[in-house]
Amino acid sequence: MALLEIRDLSVDYLMEGGRVHAVDHVSLSLEEGTSLGIVGESGSGKSTLGMAVLRLLDPGSASVTGSVRFDGEELLTMPEARLRQVRWQALAAVFQKSMNALSPVHRIGQQMADVYRLHHPEADKAACRARVLEVLRQVDLAERVYRLYPHELSGGMMQRVSIALSLLNHPKLVIFDEATTALDVITQGQILKEIQRLEKELGLTRMMITHDISVVATSCTHVAVLYAGRLMEVGPAASVLRHPAHPYTAGLMAAFPSLTGEKKPLQGIPGSLPDLTQTIPGCVFAPRCPYATEACRSAQPALEQVEPGWQAACCHRLGEVKDHG
Repeated sequence: MALLEIRDLSVDYLMEGGRVHAVDHVSLSLEEGTSLGIVGESGSGKSTLGMAVLRLLDPGSASVTGSVRFDGEELLTMPEARLRQVRWQALAAVFQKSMNALSPVHRIGQQMADVYRLHHPEADKAACRARVLEVLRQVDLAERVYRLYPHELSGGMMQRVSIALSLLNHPKLVIFDEATTALDVITQGQILKEIQRLEKELGLTRMMITHDISVVATSCTHVAVLYAGRLMEVGPAASVLRHPAHPYTAGLMAAFPSLTGEKKPLQGIPGSLPDLTQTIPGCVFAPRCPYATEACRSAQPALEQVEPGWQAACCHRLGEVKDHG
């Protein structure tokens, strides 16, 4: 059984006079002990998908339908009392610039101990301190960080504190939403190595939401490609990124510089995202796709198997795109 099972998930943002179809009938699964990278342009629905899984979207401004099962339990209809036991304990998250949520006038250790005590009210001061120091060591931070204030830490150290916070309650799944975007390349690489080490040591499962394909290529076992709220392609990262079957995935790869192999000029994807307040009958990528036909514009392609465990929503020209990829 998959640890996380997303089925037919849709998210509409409610606006005066209409809806924005941010996530459109997405189905994904994440096996325990694996890592899934969610990639796509800004506005493709990546963060909305993650927020829907965490059930952090305001019901007054967002409509969420479908199913999200975590460890056998349905999250979308879970009672609030049970959700508080699951979220931030078995299911945790690290957000972009999440270190900005730390109080600037309280020491790191005090803040982390307060978070731990919230979920473990039986823990005394010594137990809280011991657990905080343990997770700080796990993310390669010195014991002295416990006594420091946020302004005394570098950006990389602050992000390690954010990761340590997500690990406080021994989660099974951690969602990283652009968690390394604000860091320089060297620090980002160090953080990614630490995350991969922690996965092996602690048995973590990870969802990595990012626009940086290199992050997925170097740190994830699987990848899912979103465009305008729809799932374009999903499968093993090594296969999908080396030989993309969908023209959008191929376009993303052509726009990304390679440090090895033949040097090719970078090629951007012409055009822009569609108006997501409109209902698009065919393939949502058709207006920007060099392979598009009239069939693509009139009928939405279903996910088809490329190879076992690898699917692409490219039924009309699937073989041709993969051959050229």
